[in-house]
Amino acid sequence: MKTGPPDGYPVDPDDTLTNLRDEDIVSVQSIRPTDLPAGHRRTVHVDVTIPRPTTVPAVFRAAARLLAANGHYQGDYCPDVFDREMCIPHFLRPLSIVAALRCVVSGDPHETSLLSDRAISVLALRLEVNGEGPFWGDIFSLEFHIAAWGDAPGRSTECAVAVLYAAADATAVSL
Repeated sequence: MKTGPPDGYPVDPDDTLTNLRDEDIVSVQSIRPTDLPAGHRRTVHVDVTIPRPTTVPAVFRAAARLLAANGHYQGDYCPDVFDREMCIPHFLRPLSIVAALRCVVSGDPHETSLLSDRAISVLALRLEVNGEGPFWGDIFSLEFHIAAWGDAPGRSTECAVAVLYAAADATAVSL
């Protein structure tokens, strides 16, 4: 089956999805073919921006949905962190809890933002690993604490999703 515009229509190289980066695919939806009254089809692009979370509880809920859809990954941020073997966008891979929190805010699990750092600090203070909280208050120690909780043997996707939803509810009430 042939894809693209119907015969007789020019092909615009900027009108394809091949020029988009991973973060563009997360934040834009394109609506493709449309029936015209004359009976032929013409490709029409309508860009709809998908809103990103703007509050800490919304970040927790979005991260929980992302983990529920793709799975919880233990051991690192995600499989093939540096994209040496996989061409699958990060938001379609299993992610760690920290990577999911970063990915829902910025579209990239490696990119930091104030909102994702705030969500990481709130979640780290809620979790206990071996009966203790985080050792230090810097962002790397807080990320390590969450990663240690998520990497515990037997920790499942359902556990991670439940903790994120509980943190969202508790944070929404306390704010």
